Amino acid sequence: MCGIVGYTGYRDAFPVVIKGLKRLEYRGYDSAGIALHNKGLHVYKNMGKIERLIENIDGKDLAGHTGIGHTRWATHGEPNDKNAHPHLSASGKLAMIHNGIIENYSQLKQELLQKGYLFKSDTDTEVLLNFIDEIKENNHCSLEEAVRIALKRVTGAYVILLIDQDAPDTILAARKGSPLVIGVGKGEHFLGSDASPMLEFTKDVVYVNDYELAIISPDKLVLKNLGNEILTPYVQKLDLELSAIEKGGFDHFMLKEIFEQPHTIYDCLRGRLNTQKNKITLSGIEQYAKEICNANRIIMVACGTSWHAGLTAEYFFEECCRTNVEVEYASEFRYRNPIITPGDVIIAISQSGETADTLVAIENAKAKGAIILGVVNVVGSSIARISHAGAYTHAGPEIGVASTKAFTAQLTVLSMIALKIAQLKGTLSSDRINRLLVELEDIPGKVQQILNNTSTIQSIAKKYANTRDFLYLGRGINFPVALEGALKLKEVSYIHAEGYPAAEMKHGPIALVDDQLPVVFIATKDSYFEKVISNMQEVKARKGKVIAVVSEGDQRAVTLSESVITVPVCDEMLAPLLTVVPLQLFAYYIGVERGCDVDKPRNLAKSVTVE
Repeated sequence: MCGIVGYTGYRDAFPVVIKGLKRLEYRGYDSAGIALHNKGLHVYKNMGKIERLIENIDGKDLAGHTGIGHTRWATHGEPNDKNAHPHLSASGKLAMIHNGIIENYSQLKQELLQKGYLFKSDTDTEVLLNFIDEIKENNHCSLEEAVRIALKRVTGAYVILLIDQDAPDTILAARKGSPLVIGVGKGEHFLGSDASPMLEFTKDVVYVNDYELAIISPDKLVLKNLGNEILTPYVQKLDLELSAIEKGGFDHFMLKEIFEQPHTIYDCLRGRLNTQKNKITLSGIEQYAKEICNANRIIMVACGTSWHAGLTAEYFFEECCRTNVEVEYASEFRYRNPIITPGDVIIAISQSGETADTLVAIENAKAKGAIILGVVNVVGSSIARISHAGAYTHAGPEIGVASTKAFTAQLTVLSMIALKIAQLKGTLSSDRINRLLVELEDIPGKVQQILNNTSTIQSIAKKYANTRDFLYLGRGINFPVALEGALKLKEVSYIHAEGYPAAEMKHGPIALVDDQLPVVFIATKDSYFEKVISNMQEVKARKGKVIAVVSEGDQRAVTLSESVITVPVCDEMLAPLLTVVPLQLFAYYIGVERGCDVDKPRNLAKSVTVE
C-alpha cells in the first residue's frame, strides 16, 4: 500500500527521497510528504500527487542529509493535508511515517487524551507516534527503548521510520507485517517499501524481518529484535537492473509489461524446462516432492489476479495430477476456521510476496502442520521467507497496478509444478507430458505473435470505449480468464464488467443482454467449443454484441461475432497463457481511450499490505 523512503548519508536527502517516492507511485496513494533533518525537523506534506508537493515546497529550506518520505493510501482518516505523513509528535521532537494499521489505536488514543495530549490528525499513525514520544519523555529513555516498549503494546501491522531532532543523522525503523528493505552503501543507507528507490545507488540490501528494529546512520546499521538482542544483518545482492523499473519508450508501464510477456514467460521456463530430456527442474520444491505427491489435497490461497491464476491452475492440477485442489480467497480463508491437516499442501500465490491476507493465511496453515509452497515474484519477500519451499516467477518488477505479466508468469510456474507432480506420480503418460512441455516451450513465441498484431484489438477498444457494461464468458480452463479479463477492464477503465462461466449465463446474466451489451466470449477450439458456440447463438438471438477471442483458422465463431480477436492454436490446457493477453490489451486501450491513468488507477494499490 503506502510507500516509504528514507535516506541518511553524505548526499542531500531531498532529491534522493523524492526520486524514491516517485519510484513507489505504483503502490497507489492519495497524499505525499517528506521530513528533513537540518538543525531541527522540517516537515512538508499535502494531499495529492508528488508533483504538487514539489510545487508547494519550491523555495523552502530543503537542506539536510537525513530524510524520510511517504506516499499515503488512506485508511484511518480521509485523504487531506492534515492526515498526510510525516507526522510530528506533540513535543515537536520526533517525525514519523508509517505503513500499516494499528488496530488498538483507539485505546492508546484514549490513554493519551487523558494525559493531556491533543491530536492534529485523524490517523492511527499520530497516535502511535505520540505514544512513543510519551514513553520517551516520561521514562527519560532513548528513542530506541521507547519504540521497543511501545511496539510491545501495539496490535496490528506496521513499518515505521522515525527521525529525532536530537539525533541528526539517524533513522530508526521497525516492521511487523509490512515490507521494509534497507540499502547498504558506502557512507550512506537507504530505506524503502521495496528495492526500487535505492536501485540506482546500491544493489546490496537487507530485508528486515517481523519484530526487528533497525538503527541506521550513514556508517552503521544495527539490527535488533524487540528483546534488545543484536542480530547480524544478512546482506543480499539485488539481481535487478534500473532499466527494469523504467518505461523504456512505452507510453505506460502497463503496456510495457504486457509486451514483456514473451520474455518473462521465457525467463520462467529458462533452466527449468528441457524438452529433449522430457525433464522439469524445480529445485525450489524438490525436497518436498514426496510430500506434495502424497498430499491429501492442495489448497491455493491468493487475492485478486493471483486468485484467478490459482483458479486457472486448479483445472491444470486436477487434470494432470489427479489431486484434490481447492482455491481460496486468502481474505476469507484466514478468518474461517478451515480444517487443515499435516498432509495438506498450501500454495501461496502473490506477485509482491507481501499480500497481508495471504501472509496471515499461510502463517495459520503452517502452524497447523501444512507444507507451504510460495509462488512469488519478489526475491526475499515475506511469503518467500515464511514458505517451506517454492518457486520464483522471475517476471521482474511489475510497476503497473493492474497485474499483467505476473499473471502469465504465475500460470507458467504453476503449470510446471503440476507437470512435475504428474511426472512423479505417473498420472500422465510420458508422451502427453512431452507434448505439453513442447507446447509450453512454444508459448513465448505465440504470445509474441499476438503482440505483433495489436491494431485490431485497439480498433475494437475504440469502438466500445464508451460502453457502460460488459459481460465476459468462458468455459472450462478459460472461465477464470473471463474473470481476469473483466477485472482488468474494471481496474483500468472504470467500466462495470462481470465474468461468468458461459453455462451460467442462463441462470441470471442473460437478463442483462440487449442491443447495448457487449459480451466477450473466449471461444477457442477446445473440448467446450460446441457449447460456447451455443451460448454465442443465445446472445445473438437477443441482439447482444458479441466480441470473440478465437483460434486461428476458426470460422464458426467468427460468423457469430461482431468483433474478432485471433490467437494462435495451442493445447487447451495452456490456452489461458494466450487468451488472457488480448484481454489485457483490450482493457489497456479502452482505459487510454477514456483518458484514465492506467498505471495508477484510482483507489487501487499495487500491493495490499494492510487489511
